[in-house]
Amino acid sequence: MEFTEAYKQTGPCCFSPNARYIAVAVDYRLVIRDTLSFKVVQLFSCLDKISYIEWAIDSEYILCGLYKRPMIQAWSLAQPEWTCKIDEGPAGIAYARWSPDSRHILTTSDFQLRLTVWSLLNTACVHVQWPKHPSKGVSFTKDGKFAAICTRRDCKDYINLLSCHTWEIMGVFAVDTLDLSDTEWSPDDSAIVIWDSPLEYKVLIYSPDGRCLYKYQAYESGLGVKSVSWSPCGQFLAVGSYDQMLRVLNHLTWKTFAEFMHLSTVRAPCCTAVFKEVDEPLLLDMSELCLSDDFAQGNDDASEGHFRVRYEVTEVPISLPFQKPPADKPNPKQGIGLMSWSSDSQYICTRNDSMPSILWIWDIRHLELATILVQKDPIRAAVWDPTCTRLVVCTGSSHLYMWTPAGAYCVSIPLPQFSIVDLKWNSDGSCLFLKDKESFCCAAVAVLPESSEYSSDD
Repeated sequence: MEFTEAYKQTGPCCFSPNARYIAVAVDYRLVIRDTLSFKVVQLFSCLDKISYIEWAIDSEYILCGLYKRPMIQAWSLAQPEWTCKIDEGPAGIAYARWSPDSRHILTTSDFQLRLTVWSLLNTACVHVQWPKHPSKGVSFTKDGKFAAICTRRDCKDYINLLSCHTWEIMGVFAVDTLDLSDTEWSPDDSAIVIWDSPLEYKVLIYSPDGRCLYKYQAYESGLGVKSVSWSPCGQFLAVGSYDQMLRVLNHLTWKTFAEFMHLSTVRAPCCTAVFKEVDEPLLLDMSELCLSDDFAQGNDDASEGHFRVRYEVTEVPISLPFQKPPADKPNPKQGIGLMSWSSDSQYICTRNDSMPSILWIWDIRHLELATILVQKDPIRAAVWDPTCTRLVVCTGSSHLYMWTPAGAYCVSIPLPQFSIVDLKWNSDGSCLFLKDKESFCCAAVAVLPESSEYSSDD
């Protein structure tokens, strides 16, 4: 891997959908860099500190949320002189997002009074009253033709279906929830999944015309659903719950075909590969230091106490660190809080928040646990390569952790005092964005050959 130098950032950063640019917030300035040369191609000055960034799907426009104002500013890469400013006045702006056609911006006002669709082509705008959430509760079909928007009125939840061409309401239907949490179209646009608040375990599958196709409830009298995710192929729906279990439903019958438990003790006959992060002291030969180019150039491992970080293969049985959440505090740290599918839908990784330093990787094809990664620090992010089966993990340390079906390995970042708190792939898998608290760098990643193998010591 080849790393760039560190660049300053003070807020959100993201790749353009076409993978050519990266947008970085530096106080009130929006810096657009080329992902190959990292030269600045555009520099825009906003009216206040940037709180949020989102690219349009066609990568021609980009919006900035200035939520302290509150205000939205949008910019064009092709026409730098073009600008757009959206101000809702006393209603305020809590969140903004692009429509699939990249020519409309949807904003949600404070206190969820209304959702407004603003056109960049003319001055027309459309209002939807009483959206359920500021940043959630809006989902677009993959073909970009329709939007499902969650609303609430008279203490009841509804789904509003809008045409993304005319922005007219095509239909409204009530849903059987106490307090709707979120909604998501299926990847084939044939169904809408809706799940209730954590206080009520309920996952509902609706057809676009409002018919309830299936109601799923794993148990009663307990905290319910914490996370829901469709597989990229659209055949599986993963449901992570507060009971520390992952359940996977199929798209034909909507029945559960897999249940995965996150146990604090893993015993035989489990054949899972367990990789544990360890510090390995380096045995330094003082007579060779002057001859070593690595040490002459300032080896990071040597400067950090003469050790290197690597994975050690551990055999079962193994006891994993477990944190029991206090019963007298809200928002307990338990349940499946992180869940992500690989691009080929064969693997799904999870983190049980009661065991924040453990990452579980499940093999959906064989319905078994494939790997456990035992980290020293809590896992901040785990992101799959969009082009192959490669998972990258960060824990707030100066190391990257990577996993493929062939094994796991650690990569040291050659930048002083750089701790990775977040990471993102660009859409073609060629560049990896690594974020520190006040800076960022990127890594050029080679395409992973199908026959390549990595050992845990690499």
